[in-house]
Amino acid sequence: MLPIVALVGRPNVGKSTLFNTLTRTRDAIVADVPGVTRDRQYGYGQFGSAAYVVIDTGGLVVENPSVIEAQMRIQTERAVAEADRLVLIVDARAGLTPQDQIIARELRRSGKPIILAVNKIESLDAEVALSDFHALGLGDPQPIAATHGQGIRELMSVVLAGFEESVREDSIDDAIRIAVIGRPNVGKSTLINRLLGEERVIASEEPGTTRDSILVPFRRDDRDFILIDTAGIRRRSKVEDVVEKVSVAKTLQAMDYAHVVVMVLDAHDTVGEQDASVLGMALQRGRALLIAINKWDGIPMEQREEIRRQLGLKLDFVPYAPLHFISARHGTGVGELAQSAVRAFEAAMREMPTRVLNKTLEAALQAHQPPLVHGRRIKLRYVHQGGRNPPRVIVHGNQGERVPDAYARYLSNVFRKTFDLYACPVAVEFRTDSNPYSERKTEHKVGHRPRRKGTANTGHRGAALAKIAGMKAARKRKTETAGGQSSRPVRAGARPAAKKSGAARPVKKTSGPVRGGKGRGGAASGRGAKRK
Repeated sequence: MLPIVALVGRPNVGKSTLFNTLTRTRDAIVADVPGVTRDRQYGYGQFGSAAYVVIDTGGLVVENPSVIEAQMRIQTERAVAEADRLVLIVDARAGLTPQDQIIARELRRSGKPIILAVNKIESLDAEVALSDFHALGLGDPQPIAATHGQGIRELMSVVLAGFEESVREDSIDDAIRIAVIGRPNVGKSTLINRLLGEERVIASEEPGTTRDSILVPFRRDDRDFILIDTAGIRRRSKVEDVVEKVSVAKTLQAMDYAHVVVMVLDAHDTVGEQDASVLGMALQRGRALLIAINKWDGIPMEQREEIRRQLGLKLDFVPYAPLHFISARHGTGVGELAQSAVRAFEAAMREMPTRVLNKTLEAALQAHQPPLVHGRRIKLRYVHQGGRNPPRVIVHGNQGERVPDAYARYLSNVFRKTFDLYACPVAVEFRTDSNPYSERKTEHKVGHRPRRKGTANTGHRGAALAKIAGMKAARKRKTETAGGQSSRPVRAGARPAAKKSGAARPVKKTSGPVRGGKGRGGAASGRGAKRK
């Protein structure tokens, strides 16, 4: 067993900062506002070769606690009961306060070893700052600066003194990670507590109770699970607090980390734009999706069918996500929800053989051929698996970038039905194979005369253009020759060309009678003789 160390103190003394430093993570939200941490959060730390578990707790409010502060106190008391060592953190800048004295007195009643850590010691004289805290009677105070990591090694050497070195046995990789998301005050924390069978996280009717993303490991039906309780996501225009913005970012990180996402809706409210927005965030991350309709026990029987119909209309963009009607407070339907989460995880991690994928694609193409695009048929040739969680298939063919979205959804539904990909979105990616003849180079044949240097390889179109240019030049030379402007030399004995100045051609003399012809320069013709 790993030693467990609990960090305890009044609000805003740096417990979450020290938690992040020890675990080397940013799991805990840190802000210069008291009361940010409410639920207890667990993490793993490493000191040399020794591993340990560290618990971050909410600040203890001694005087006049509110309802939530009273629940935070219960969480801290449970952390103290689980821990082997207690680290009481105080603020060096504020000095010793009456609240520190009351908390130290309460911690002594637990009988656990207590180590006093004086935080925010940077830029202060250590001897002067530590002098007041000797009055608590908890031994020598350990000066630290959690933000800068100053004094952490000396602190942990004192905290872990007496423990044998133990190695962390991490089974978190084999566990099914389930993130519970939704709007504020829909019953996410109540559902977590119902699945665990204990009040593990704070559940209140006040919206925005949960701020951190709390990871809770547990075991059910011989399977390891990790439940992630997240903060409620409101509209972006209504989020003004810095802590709430960080909480929303933690929720998005929890969706990336999870295998299965459970979206919790309130049965008394309609599915609004914000619910659709949260569902869209889960869809973008491609996680297996379950929708839990909470507070179903408070709906009258005559209204349930109408609510089912309305949900079917408004959630038609996620037809593969099953609906579970539950009551987190009374436990109705919670067991079936856990079984569906296991089934969705197995579907998201399923291997799809290439042979079966190609047979499925062939059957889908025979049932519905891809459409024509610009008169050409889209041809899809073969398919293989490209990833898991979410299941991804890659289809090769031609004109893959022109496949319509409707046909891509058709193939996605076919693959989901064939391989029983329960509650999983199937990502279908189309890839166009390259044409080996698109950039073919001209190869000279044996005995082919190479082109002259400086000339371009114009191809058939260039040869046609060159032929047309030659014909135009020949026509121009012929015209100049006919007009007497030709510069070509006259052959010896050739008859000079007649000018077009109105002079008549010489008539060839014959021994026979002159016949009327079509000559333009003849003195008489048959037609002229008749007219005379």
